[in-house]
Amino acid sequence: MSTPVPVATQPSVLLVRLGWANLIANIGIVITGAAVRLTGSGLGCPTWPRCTDESYVVHQELGINGAIEFGNRMLTFVLVVIAVACWVAALQQVRSDRAGADRRPLALATVIALGIPAQAVIGGITVRTDLNPWVVSLHLVVSLTIIGVCVALVDHLVGRPRAWATSRSRRAALLTLGLGTVVLYLGTIVTGSGPHSGDLEARRTGLDPATMSHVHAWVVYALVAATVLTLVLARRDGNVPLFVAARTLLAIELLQGAIGFTQYFLDLPVALVLLHMLGAALTAASLAWVVLSTRARRTN
Repeated sequence: MSTPVPVATQPSVLLVRLGWANLIANIGIVITGAAVRLTGSGLGCPTWPRCTDESYVVHQELGINGAIEFGNRMLTFVLVVIAVACWVAALQQVRSDRAGADRRPLALATVIALGIPAQAVIGGITVRTDLNPWVVSLHLVVSLTIIGVCVALVDHLVGRPRAWATSRSRRAALLTLGLGTVVLYLGTIVTGSGPHSGDLEARRTGLDPATMSHVHAWVVYALVAATVLTLVLARRDGNVPLFVAARTLLAIELLQGAIGFTQYFLDLPVALVLLHMLGAALTAASLAWVVLSTRARRTN
């Protein structure tokens, strides 16, 4: 059995706040990115890194779609500022601890700080490829992955002490994570096959949206079953941290399912699709929380 991950010193208030800010901001950019697609503004700025061939900024001729797309690009700079500030705070924490410093927050903050500009480049490729749906899918998957890393950072900074989960609970949690990853990816494929691909002229995947929706739904059923299994095992083992995390994930899954079925039968109204995207971001965060809750954690 591996030893618990220690926390050498109490993290600074600034580092904790920036850790939370990273998580909230990265969930927020998923929502604004969804708004770009749902309003048909994916090519509102028709090139990258400039908005047009002549200008880095949006101008009146591009209309509301240009303003929406350019606004989403500008939010990336907000994420960069938060991520860099968090990295600096984590570095200062390491330097103040000196011998025996806890370097995990710095490592996680580094991944986040590097992931955001990489994500911006992928976003540029989506524009350059006229919203190729497979590239757009990658764009969202990377955002959801960064959210998971943000959860890991917050958990390391403020998570409560806990023991290792039993081996069966850890396997169930990993199964849940695997199925959840497939569900989230299939969700991007469903979107790329349907009407909300970011621009009226954007290409689609060529897959049948109804068929992909059913495939997506069947994997969701498997995910819910795996989550229930994790929940039951955590309860039997008396593992409160894992039980709370799995219960939260299950609640989000059930709400997501209700929204998903409703939007399908109502022909994908924009408001519900946007809410469904928020649910996807929260699902990614909760999946990370479940897996992290199977690992021991102690404080000195």
